[in-house]
Amino acid sequence: MTDLSSFPVSRRWPAQHPDRIQLYSFATPNGVKASIALEELGLPYEAHKVDITKNETWGDDFLALNPNGKIPAIIDPEGPGGKPLALFESGAILLYLSDKSGGGLMPADPALRYETLQWTFFQVGHVGPMFGQFGYFYKFAGKAIEDKRPLERYRDEAKRILKVIDGRLANRQWIMGADYTIADIAIFPWVRGLTVFYGAGDELGFGELKNVAGWVERAEARPASQTGLKIPA
Repeated sequence: MTDLSSFPVSRRWPAQHPDRIQLYSFATPNGVKASIALEELGLPYEAHKVDITKNETWGDDFLALNPNGKIPAIIDPEGPGGKPLALFESGAILLYLSDKSGGGLMPADPALRYETLQWTFFQVGHVGPMFGQFGYFYKFAGKAIEDKRPLERYRDEAKRILKVIDGRLANRQWIMGADYTIADIAIFPWVRGLTVFYGAGDELGFGELKNVAGWVERAEARPASQTGLKIPA
């Protein structure tokens, strides 16, 4: 049996199936990227709920896995060379899982692969940070700030980014055209969260983004999404 005792996180969240990929996550737009990809690729895994509402990412056990204190993170007991691999950052996890599966959720053509990575990093560098800041000022503690310039800044940037995505999806089923990839998995949970979590559809003019709305519906309807969006429970 695989021994994960060298990872402090396994003491706080013991593995029932240590031979499987261990996922430490919470059902946020970043967290569900990993669970959706795992479901899509059919890789065996075990999910552990790390409750960010209780600051569980800031305990020493989790920080030993991710010193940045953010979900998701994974441990693959059968990493490169057959050795356990710990990994954090959702974009890195998506790329790793694709490679581990033999190239799933990624075009085989080298040029298209880099184009997929381009859009995945677009999410990492723009979609997540800007949407997250907008959500803070629109729904959470930031809404009490009397000066509305921060809200307006992030609202306008979120709207701009949505238009970029909507333009990309013109006459396309998925971000990369006919093929569903890690780029879709990286981006759609964040776009979905603008309406289902932040309740900001009207504020952002979501109804005008016909390409985006249809794409989110298609992504949500996939069986792997239906499962992955609820993991960890």
